[in-house]
Amino acid sequence: MGDEGNLDEVLRANGVARQVIGHIGDKWSLLVIAALGDEAQRFSRLKTRVEGINQRMLTQTLRALERDGIVERNVYPTSPPKVEYVLTGIGRELFVTVTGICEWARRNLAEVETSQRLFDQRAVMPL
Repeated sequence: MGDEGNLDEVLRANGVARQVIGHIGDKWSLLVIAALGDEAQRFSRLKTRVEGINQRMLTQTLRALERDGIVERNVYPTSPPKVEYVLTGIGRELFVTVTGICEWARRNLAEVETSQRLFDQRAVMPL
């Protein structure tokens, strides 16, 4: 069956693997994982690093990543309480893949932009 058999769980509509891919595959999750990297960070630092994300979306993203075991939320008993977020073991493993995706996007940005421009030009031309 080869690699195709390994994809069955991901391709199955109600599969857990597909749900996880849905969580980690959205732009905010990828950006938050990239921003966390190898260091624990506070919410405000993440919000600053991930430009354009609002407080509500960052909260939702962190909760989903925490639920999936990708991010760990650490609360320290200080006044006021100090809260930090850090990637777990599987989160650090995923970080390697996310970094690769980010690097691919950076390397291929010009080619993608050219392709988009050419596609858009063809789309407005009459048939």
